[in-house]
Order: sequence, then C-alpha cells, then structure tokens
Amino acid sequence: MKVLMFGWEFPPHILGGLGTASYGITKGLSLQPDMDITFCLPRPWGDEDKSFMNIIGMSETPIVWRDVSYDYVKQRLEGKMAPEQYFALRDNIYADFTYRLTDDLGCIQFSGKYPDNLQDEINNYSIVAGVIARQQDFDLIHAHDWLTYPAGIHAKNVSGRPLVIHVHATDFDRSRGNVNPTVYGIEKDGMDHADCIMCVSELTRQTVINHYHQDPAKCIAMHNAVYPLSQEVQDIVKERRPFRERREKVVTFLGRITMQKGPEYFVEAAALVLKRTRNIRFCMAGSGDMMNDMIELAAARGIADRFHFPGFMKGKQVYEAFRDSDVYVMPSVSEPFGISPLEAMQCGVPSIISKQSGCAEILDKCIKTDYWDIDAMADAMYALCTNDAYHEYLADEGRKEVDQITWQKVGERIRRCYDQVINR
Repeated sequence: MKVLMFGWEFPPHILGGLGTASYGITKGLSLQPDMDITFCLPRPWGDEDKSFMNIIGMSETPIVWRDVSYDYVKQRLEGKMAPEQYFALRDNIYADFTYRLTDDLGCIQFSGKYPDNLQDEINNYSIVAGVIARQQDFDLIHAHDWLTYPAGIHAKNVSGRPLVIHVHATDFDRSRGNVNPTVYGIEKDGMDHADCIMCVSELTRQTVINHYHQDPAKCIAMHNAVYPLSQEVQDIVKERRPFRERREKVVTFLGRITMQKGPEYFVEAAALVLKRTRNIRFCMAGSGDMMNDMIELAAARGIADRFHFPGFMKGKQVYEAFRDSDVYVMPSVSEPFGISPLEAMQCGVPSIISKQSGCAEILDKCIKTDYWDIDAMADAMYALCTNDAYHEYLADEGRKEVDQITWQKVGERIRRCYDQVINR
C-alpha cells in the first residue's frame, strides 16, 4: 500500500508532541512489509531518519518553472513528470502571485517552524501539495493535524484518492475554549472532507463529534504509544541514583508552558507540598508564553528557591531530566493524549496526570487527579516523595504497563483502518 502523508514536524527537529507522534506512526506502519510511505515536510533539515520512508521537502519542490527547459525540469524531478504535466503547470495553474513567491528554481520557501505568518505557510503548503499529488503514485492520503488539512483536501481533489486526517489536538484544547474562528474553520473543513478521522483519544473523538458535528461512524480513537528505549537512553536512565539514597526528591513538569498544560496548578500544588517539607525540588522544563508568569508566581508563593526553569528540552535532554526526577506531573487542562507521561513511566518515574488527558484512558498504573484539584495533586506528590514502597510499586508497575503500549500495535490498527477506507 502506498500512502502520501502530510506532516509539519519530524524528529530530530521537533517543537512538540506532533513530531514525536508522526515518527511513531510512520515507523509503526513501516514494520508492515508492503507499506510504502511518502512523508511531506515544509522544510526537511537533512538529518531526518529516511531509512523506512521517503521524505519530500515542500521547499524543494518546484511549482513554477522560471524560463527553464522541459529537459531541465525532467532531470530535476528524475523523469517523473510527463511533458503534458509540465506544460499544464507552467501555463495553466499558477497565478502571478505564486510566481513571485518562489525562488530561482521555482520553489516556495518555508520556515519549517511556526512563524508569525503561519497562515501563509499553510496556504503555500497546500499549493505545493497539489503539485506533489500530481507527481506521486499513492492509494491514500494521510494528513496530520490542522496545519496540513488544506494540503490533504487539495491532494484529494487532484487525485480522487481517499483522505484520512489525524486529529492530534483541536483548538478547543489549545485555547481552553476561546476558539480561533479561522483555525476552527480549517479544522472543520478538513473533517468534512475526510473519509476517516483518527483521533488520539476518545476525549478528542467526542470533541470532534460534538463541536465539529462529525459523523461518529467515521471517527476513530487511535491512541498514541511509545518506542522501546534505545541503548543510549537506557544507559542514561541507569545512571539514576536509587530512590532511597536521594536526600532531596525532584518533581518535574515537562512540556509547553501554556494555558493548555495547566502550569499554574503545578506551581500552586508545589507551594502546598513545600508547606509540609522542604526536601523536594520542583523542575518546570519547557518554554511558552506563560513562563515569565510562572517564574513570578513561584516568587510570589515564596518557593523560588525550590524551583528550577531549565528551558526547552529535546532528545536525550528529556531522558536526562527523567533520570534526575522522582515524580512526573502533567496537570493539563485539556490534553488530547499526552505522550510524556508514558515516556516518564518507561524510565521508571511514577506519574501524576490529569483526568482531563487522553492518555488517562489507557493508563492505570499512575495517579489521576482533576487538573484544578491542587490539594489532591499536592497529596499525590508528597506521598510519592515520602513513601518508598508506594514509589517503588508505581515505578515498577508503570514501566511494565507502558512496555505493552507500542507503535507497532498502533501501526497495525491504522493499517486496518486504511483497508476499510479503501474498500469503501
């Protein structure tokens, strides 16, 4: 089966969970011998893992030919474009404004990030998607998150192939209900055109059904997973000092410091814990628009000397943070899934997660509290930091539970959905 995928970020250059999930999904699918994946990115950096799929850079795909011959274009595209396609693209499709957007080779340039002109990049991405859909041979289109839905729709209109969209989050999650009408419109348009909507949790599926008015029959909960730890990461985790020997315990928050993630509840719960003991430190790793507010809140609560803000972490830095942590906390107000608690539990770090998170649907060996219940959250932090047996139990059982949640199983489920969509 040949799948044309549209994504926005991919390891090692990631800014959030979307890139991690995109890697896991594609890797899990690739374990099936007949799976052929072409993954499109705004701007590849050259160090992505291409061992199990083909990566196409939108910024490297010509859409306007600047007075060059057909032979040159044919050579650039490795002979994949027929003459009639070339002339149609040159003469009939692209308007003057598109011509002006391109470089000397006729390619639109992308930042590969989330710039201030994000809407322009989304529109340009969808333009290039139409070109790629004409060049590539594929059975199905799979678009990840709202940024690529217009591209998926364009590719579907060009090719007539079915469209699967993957809802990693909705604007209801990102905005605490203060929805951006433009983003909502893009999300709903993608859902309306999709033949199948994969949602990272039942929580997200219900949001799609109730707030975007989608047919429940085409909405499927497709939970995320984790990969086995690499040898390098295992070596990092092995360096952890035994829990009983750690005089000061460390409780960690790791993620975007934005209102969706509930960082203020973490700080308030920490203040309650520190009224009972001073032998606990708190780490808020990440970056975001609420970071300065959280620094000021910690100072206002008189706990700044017990708080650390190391900034954004990625790659092995994440696992070094888990190695040095005794408890992981994810107090998200609205979390479509949340991979980080699984990664923490995989490293033997007991986790406290909000009941308002999608991963709470598949995790049992952790502590679940309402995000707003700072008293319950503080009690859980204190108990895990002071009760050796309780900590050891959740560390061991949590690791065993997460080891059974694999991307290979997710890939098998997605493949079955693909087959059903194509057969329909």
